[in-house]
Amino acid sequence: MTAEPGAQTTPSQTRIAFRAVGRSLAASARSIAGRLAHVARAVAEFCAPVTGVVSTVGWLVLAAAAVSLVIAFTFGWIEFAFLGFTLLAAVLVSVAFVFGRMHFRVGIQLQPARVVAGERAFGRLLVTNAGATPSAPSRIELPVGAGLAEFVVPSLAPDAEHEELFAVPTNRRAVIIAGPAVSVRGDQLGILRRMVRWTDPVELFVHPVTARLRPSAAGLVRDLEGEITKVITNNDISFHALRAYEPGDALRNVHWRTSARTGQLMVRQYEETRRSQLVLVQVTERARYASDDEFELAVSLLASIGVQVIRDATRLAVVTESIALRTATPTVLLDDSSRIEPVERRFPTVRDFVRDATKRLPAPSVVIAVGGSLLPVAEFRSIETLFGADTVTIAFRVELGASSTITKVAGTTVVTVGDLADLPRLVRRVRP
Repeated sequence: MTAEPGAQTTPSQTRIAFRAVGRSLAASARSIAGRLAHVARAVAEFCAPVTGVVSTVGWLVLAAAAVSLVIAFTFGWIEFAFLGFTLLAAVLVSVAFVFGRMHFRVGIQLQPARVVAGERAFGRLLVTNAGATPSAPSRIELPVGAGLAEFVVPSLAPDAEHEELFAVPTNRRAVIIAGPAVSVRGDQLGILRRMVRWTDPVELFVHPVTARLRPSAAGLVRDLEGEITKVITNNDISFHALRAYEPGDALRNVHWRTSARTGQLMVRQYEETRRSQLVLVQVTERARYASDDEFELAVSLLASIGVQVIRDATRLAVVTESIALRTATPTVLLDDSSRIEPVERRFPTVRDFVRDATKRLPAPSVVIAVGGSLLPVAEFRSIETLFGADTVTIAFRVELGASSTITKVAGTTVVTVGDLADLPRLVRRVRP
């Protein structure tokens, strides 16, 4: 509707008009900003081959040169002009050091690929000149865990090899990553650095120290053919009783001799049997342990029990707050146990953690929980309420240096472990 001549514009109409203009300007600004960002990304990608070789030191040198030249031309100070041109000359001279192409074959070998914490492990770096001409001297950088190893590779004739040996620190359980091996070309001041990646990372598994347990001792589950439960079912092995036929019952369960004698169809009932299912859980919350050494003792205990249960061919599930460990073979379990790390609090209580970790698992016959000395016994006991009466709950409470004991708290067996060497004796004494 068009306003008539002489009609006055109300304040509300003015505000509406200003808001419309503001929205239009904001939309235009966003559109322009998006286009500028797209152009900036395109320019950055185009310049990446050049800007990528400039190190942090190089950018600082360029910035210092620019500031010096601005001061020199602004205030006429010849000293700053000399400084600025000297810094620029240093950058230009360093360009010559990044030219050239290398044709290397680089291999990394770790011997052995799996060790127990405290054992020695060595690495081997082999560099081969795969080019048709001699190579120029270069430098190879190899990250090993948290450290960085640097090797100087001399000039190599075609097909010539250069070997470097290095030791890998394995004093603590971990997964140590060696690599990728990167060749570095650049000036001695580190202004420009051209890096070429030659290998993929290689993993070294440092397994936890474990205690050797007797066969069947870790299972605390002693049945091989399946244990009988109190659940009554229509299909199983262990006969329980006969009952009257009901519509829907399978005819194969009809006991014909009794049916003929009583004149009424009678069907068999069975007591349900099941294969043993052991669930092994470790509380890895950092606040539940008094020290890092206590945490390592808990991981060693977890791995010791898990390895023996796998050897006993009992079905096993091993879980922590952060990962579910694979249990196909003892080696696979030990590999995954090398990855266990302390975590911050993720669940309100230990009971919530165990409930979440086991909700997709088959009903267990035995649950073993491992925790630190700062985890109250009441938290261990709360796990028992998650499972039925047929499930045995055993708590291993790790307290470094304490006397190893076994106590019964309500329906939960609490085993206090002060030293890994005590574990075989304690496991033999546990009576679920």
